[in-house]
Amino acid sequence: MSEAAVARPPAAYPLARPGAALACARRLAARFTETAAQFDASGEVPVANFAALHGEGLSGLTAAPAYGGAGAGLAEAAEVIRALAAGEPSSALILFMQYLNLATLPHGRWDPALVREVLTNSVRTGGLINSLRVEAELGSPTRGGLPATVARRTAAGWAISGRKIYSTGSSVLGWMIVWARTDEPEVRVGRFAVPASSQGIAIEPTWNALGMRASGSHDVVFDEVAIPAHYAADVRRPEEWVGKEPMQAVWHGVLLGAVYDGIALSARDWVAGFLRERVPSGLGAPLASLPRVQEQVGRIEQLLQVNETLTQGLARDADEGRLPTPERAALAKLTVTENAIAVVDIALRLSANHGIARANPLERHHRDVLCGRIHTPQEDAALIAAGTSALASAPAAAAPLPISLETSK
Repeated sequence: MSEAAVARPPAAYPLARPGAALACARRLAARFTETAAQFDASGEVPVANFAALHGEGLSGLTAAPAYGGAGAGLAEAAEVIRALAAGEPSSALILFMQYLNLATLPHGRWDPALVREVLTNSVRTGGLINSLRVEAELGSPTRGGLPATVARRTAAGWAISGRKIYSTGSSVLGWMIVWARTDEPEVRVGRFAVPASSQGIAIEPTWNALGMRASGSHDVVFDEVAIPAHYAADVRRPEEWVGKEPMQAVWHGVLLGAVYDGIALSARDWVAGFLRERVPSGLGAPLASLPRVQEQVGRIEQLLQVNETLTQGLARDADEGRLPTPERAALAKLTVTENAIAVVDIALRLSANHGIARANPLERHHRDVLCGRIHTPQEDAALIAAGTSALASAPAAAAPLPISLETSK
């Protein structure tokens, strides 16, 4: 997104007072809802949505005031993402990655001067930040292996060459954090900060998926893209990349879950309206009057309540300095996304043919919410990590009592 394409937020951050960001998000979500089906059908990234988000100051919400942002915590960011996802989830998915990077990059191993450059530029221009990690042969790097994307040493710095797939938000990014290996005799691997406007970057429109169709998760090809030496943001020996940074893990898990919880909220609202208004001639009363229907809507409310309580509980812990473990964050993402899928499934069963009709939004919500299972961490990884941690930390069991083979007299 070019600097000229978006409005600049006011010098005084407009959303610093309590509740202002959420109120703004709800207002914008209502507007985004009006065009959500259009972007789902076309597969185009809703650039106008990001111009609106930036113009209202929401695109820089989680950046610290030192970088021009509001310094919002995880609990507030989750509520904003949830509200926006209820309107147009692909926009919320892209913005979640922005919020994650704005909040966590200052706490990592990057040089503070590079953090300041990237974050202040992003907040000022509205160009978003996302990590480009996945490759066709490698898959997700969380499963191990070296990337095929190479950072080659040059006299002036580095030249990046390779292809990344599933690059969410590709056309509205200002900064791409590229996962690559070096061409050094002793290979290192890590993150390279690449301005999206750099020469040698091409976006190939390959994203044509079942859901989240407006996320612009296309292939990005790098052909000898030149960057300065200090843009090698965090490069280490492969064996040094062990585990996930706790702060990044909890922000990732909570905000990603909030995206899919927002979709479930929209599904709940649509089906509730449908059930109140639908009066079959054989019944002579709204479907909402049936105890069976009321029970199933109650089930929806149960799942949504669990999601809200879990999300806000972990977010408050993180904001108050009690950082949850990566294993807890992964379980939260898994629980919230599975509950969101269950909510939409119940709504579909309650609405029957109406729910799968293209004329109604529930069909789109169903396709979108299923994408929650695709994101890292997937179910097996989250459960194995949690199980391994629990087994390692559990106290030793008491020795069993000897069993006598004699019967008592």
